[in-house]
Amino acid sequence: MKMEEGMQLIDGNGNFNVEGLKDFMTTTGFAHCGLSYAIVAIIGPQSSGKSTLMNHVFGTNFKMLDAYKGRGQTTKGIWIARCNDIKPFTIAMDFEGTDSNARGEDNTAFERQSALFALAIADTILINMWYKDIGLEHAASRPLLKTVFQVMKRLFKPRKRTLLFVLRDHSKTPFEYLETALKEDIDKIWASVAEPETSRSVVLSDFFNVEIATLSSYEFEEKNFKTQVDLLRQRFISPTGLTGDKNEAEPASGFLVRAEKFWKTIKDNKDLDLPALKVMVATVRCEEIAKEKLRQFTIDDGWLALKGAVQAGPVSRFGATLISILENYLSQYDTEVIHYDQDVRNAKRRQKESQALEVVRDAYVTMLEHLYSNTLESFETSLEQLLNGGEGFVASAVACARSCFLQFDKGCEDAFIRHSGWNASEVREKLRRHMLSEMMAKYVKQLTDVLADEVQSLFEAGEADTWVSVRNLLASMTDVAESELSNAHVDFELPRSETDAKLGCLKVFARSVVERKARESAATGRVLMPMKHSFGTYARFTQVFNLDENSTPRVWTPEQNIDEIERNALSASLKILAIMAAMRLDNIEDQIEIVLSSSLMGAVPTEAHAPDPLASNTWEEVPTNATLLTPAQCKLLWMQFKAEIAYIVNQAKSDQEARRQAKKVIKTILGLVALALMTSLSGYWGMGTAANPDVAAVLTNVRQAMADLMKDIGPEVLAILKDELPKALSFLGPQVVAAIMALLTNRTASWQR
Repeated sequence: MKMEEGMQLIDGNGNFNVEGLKDFMTTTGFAHCGLSYAIVAIIGPQSSGKSTLMNHVFGTNFKMLDAYKGRGQTTKGIWIARCNDIKPFTIAMDFEGTDSNARGEDNTAFERQSALFALAIADTILINMWYKDIGLEHAASRPLLKTVFQVMKRLFKPRKRTLLFVLRDHSKTPFEYLETALKEDIDKIWASVAEPETSRSVVLSDFFNVEIATLSSYEFEEKNFKTQVDLLRQRFISPTGLTGDKNEAEPASGFLVRAEKFWKTIKDNKDLDLPALKVMVATVRCEEIAKEKLRQFTIDDGWLALKGAVQAGPVSRFGATLISILENYLSQYDTEVIHYDQDVRNAKRRQKESQALEVVRDAYVTMLEHLYSNTLESFETSLEQLLNGGEGFVASAVACARSCFLQFDKGCEDAFIRHSGWNASEVREKLRRHMLSEMMAKYVKQLTDVLADEVQSLFEAGEADTWVSVRNLLASMTDVAESELSNAHVDFELPRSETDAKLGCLKVFARSVVERKARESAATGRVLMPMKHSFGTYARFTQVFNLDENSTPRVWTPEQNIDEIERNALSASLKILAIMAAMRLDNIEDQIEIVLSSSLMGAVPTEAHAPDPLASNTWEEVPTNATLLTPAQCKLLWMQFKAEIAYIVNQAKSDQEARRQAKKVIKTILGLVALALMTSLSGYWGMGTAANPDVAAVLTNVRQAMADLMKDIGPEVLAILKDELPKALSFLGPQVVAAIMALLTNRTASWQR
């Protein structure tokens, strides 16, 4: 399509050609003209030569009247074309004649609609009229002018347009006369139009620069016509030719939307609120431009690279890089919408910026998550290293907290996105709480390990004041913990109430550690061990039973009172059982040891037929949750304990019995030796046994007597005799002792055979 020939913008039925206008704007480059363009429209009676005039003045090629076919409707609807060789870029609009009989009764409606559209869209309006109509009350141009003025007064705010009256077929009447008469007619028509009730009184010059030009008859004076047209054309190619209020101008890119909305409003017979429509056009165009810039931003290589990089880890200068990319597209938007309504373009800019920020929000959140994770990991590692290096807990926690918060804040500053209104306060709070939790966890572990080990040692030691020591240890360690954690919490900016709550939880936890260790120590398999063996300074059964008051191993001579020694040892073990029967963290007095002593050892006499106090599952004055071993469990443990130590006691008694028998044997042997000595010559005892027949006779008698004596002696007694007999016979001399011991040895060897 040749753009000089034009395209039908609005057809005869009032349909707006959207696709045709899009093609026209793209093909002619009109959409990229910004504010450097002008629109000129021509209205006037049918067959008054409007198209001919536009073609000659602006170099267009609108369809013209064929003089040989007579007058009739040539132009239907509204046409537009690009003007040739006129700058700035100019659009010519050719309107259907205003007094056409072709439309019949619809003529007035379309005339008004056309006039409205021309006034709304054009900078310069040419009113084509016959010069002979000037001064005539019923001239064809009068209704047209009245319509134009009515529209101007009612719907338009003052905006200077050029109203150029082109007087056609001018002959001999002086121009000055025509000019004066026309202006008088114009003033009369303007004055006859009623003022709007809501408007102040306005004058014609507020709206129009009125200009007048005359043209000879194209049909009869073509040469003069063309000369005059050339002069008229000069008006439009001069710097001030196409005048218009450029302060009210809008970018060419919005022409399609503006023209379509104007026409729809006019056609729907609604009041043409130009300011509102101007805002509407600005809204549509700014929205379109903003949408396109947002689309370009989302596929920008720099943004996509940044988005990909932040998935892997923190990105240096994240915020600055992102803002640089975004500002580039915002700047492009500002440039393209600069001539639209300021409020609208600013609102759309803010909307676009908000939408763009929503696009990048996930990346920003990911960036903060990386900072959070890295900082928390750094805190955990640093604190662990300092504590392992022997640094104090408070100093370590404070140093790590300050360093890590500084690290996080610096990273957040680097990631900050200007104008987003976002901040990292929530993530920082999350980090603070997790760092605090990590610090508390490490402190609790440290406290737990130390407290558990020391409590275990106290339970194993089993001193009489075990629970006093446990209570003192718990109080001491919780006091230290309270002091240390209070100091460490300062850098975490924790409210005092929250600090107190955490310290309260710590005290409860520390107590639970003690309770747990107490229950572990009171378990059946563990409580029996300290009852039997000593782990500290407090004596248990084996120590009391097997060692004397000088801690020397006992020799179970017949003089030893094993029952009494056993009772003393059992009493020591019973104290351990009493200690482990209940938790005494609240320092409540109880009668557990007395009950156990009276029931298990008869230390306190009980009435006949009295109920067994150990048949119960509770202790008097001891809460259920403080009970470690019930009375019934204690009784069962005691029976198991006595069964396990019975071997030790029986062994001691066996040893004592063996010593008693050995003592009798030694007395008997001494008697035999004494008898033998009485019957022998004392002088021969000093001789060797081989040379002295009397000694041999004595030994023979002793040997026979010992053989008879030792028939009923077991190996335990023999073992004792080997130790004790040489001592008892030492007065006889080594030879006799050796001989008697040889007899004993031979006896042992015979048993072994």
